[in-house]
Amino acid sequence: MSKFELKLPKMGESVAEATITSWLKEVGDFIELDDSIVEIATDKVDSDVPCDVSGVLVEKRYQEGDIVKVGQVLAVIETNANEVDSFPTSEREQEVEVDIEEAISVVEADVNDVITQVSNTTKTNIANTEGNFYSPLVKKIASTEGISQKELDGIQGTGLDGRVTKDDILAYVDKRPKTAAIAVTSPKSTNVKENKTSTEKVDNAPINLEVNSGDELITLSRMGKMISDHMVHSKRKASHVQSFIEVDVTNVVKWRDKVKDVFLKREGEKLTYTPIFMMAVAQAIKKYPLVNITFDGVDKVVVKKSINLGMASALPDGNLIVPVIKHAENLNLVGMTKAVNDLALRSKNNALKPEDVKGGTYTVTNIGGFGSIFGTPIINQPESAILALGAIRKTPAVIETPEGDFIGIRQKMYISHSYDHRVINGALGGMFIKEIKDILEAWNVNQEF
Repeated sequence: MSKFELKLPKMGESVAEATITSWLKEVGDFIELDDSIVEIATDKVDSDVPCDVSGVLVEKRYQEGDIVKVGQVLAVIETNANEVDSFPTSEREQEVEVDIEEAISVVEADVNDVITQVSNTTKTNIANTEGNFYSPLVKKIASTEGISQKELDGIQGTGLDGRVTKDDILAYVDKRPKTAAIAVTSPKSTNVKENKTSTEKVDNAPINLEVNSGDELITLSRMGKMISDHMVHSKRKASHVQSFIEVDVTNVVKWRDKVKDVFLKREGEKLTYTPIFMMAVAQAIKKYPLVNITFDGVDKVVVKKSINLGMASALPDGNLIVPVIKHAENLNLVGMTKAVNDLALRSKNNALKPEDVKGGTYTVTNIGGFGSIFGTPIINQPESAILALGAIRKTPAVIETPEGDFIGIRQKMYISHSYDHRVINGALGGMFIKEIKDILEAWNVNQEF
């Protein structure tokens, strides 16, 4: 008989932690191979963690609402569980007694640690002046919601010895007066660098919101908060710069109109413009691989061998998620279309898996789907660049011919390229989108698919 530690799997370079949203199994339950044990949530996707072995769940290391780092043990599974029933009663009781003794020693050690922590942190405002103890989750919620120490001390707890639980503080937040001040002064951290400017500290502080009669106060969802943090992090980390170019996609529009019905009948897939543009992006990256990179922020750059294209897609709640088309450099138009349609459909149905949103090396977002002509997207860290596709519009244009110039109606669009100017200079950023333009404008209206 052995014990297997189920750890939080790696879910992408930029994902370091996840929140436990629900346990699907309880201690004592028998787990089949590949059974889902726990549901987790990250800033990219909600999913479940399957078990790699079969056995009995004997320990849960974390509770719902806890934040777990990648690689930390979520649960312990006792394998060869069928042998438990074959043990003589005395042997099983003896094993239970040993386990209890071990558990007691562990609990005693944990209690001593807690006592030490409470003693030490009373001086640093982690506990209040009356000596009450608050769990890390409760303190995190209080910090996020801007609940002052005085407010926290006044919450009536329903936990052991009157401690404030997660449910207590969330109930308080729901009933809290809408005009309550949400600014809170945090104790100075010893990890804050001396060169932090006062402007940065002000930017990090919550704003006191004024809610008037008739106004509606909405609390961001968990994913909304994570997206907000991720965007601010990217803007502060990377030196964003943009290049724009106008592309004549008349040939692409004509070709798609001509083949889309045949394509649907033969391949069973709807042909949109997105896979065509994704093909062009992948071809351009092949020529200019130095946009397909990650930067450590100091002096090292990783040039990614595979072209894994992130594709911004809408979720049912209106948020955006970025599933990834793996090895896009190896896909033809049919393969790219199937990949795009599959990820878009599963995004819409909230059916993406953790592996679907990790490993991206370059992201494309189709802002034209909402009617936008062009935009300045924020880089999806840890990538170094992102492309925005504007709306395709009929515009009057000067057409050059051997017989002279004339005015005609053309299908045109803008593409916007945001990139990290620390490692991608303007020449490379401009040449890259010029290559995309050349590929699309040279599209053969008579080609097969």
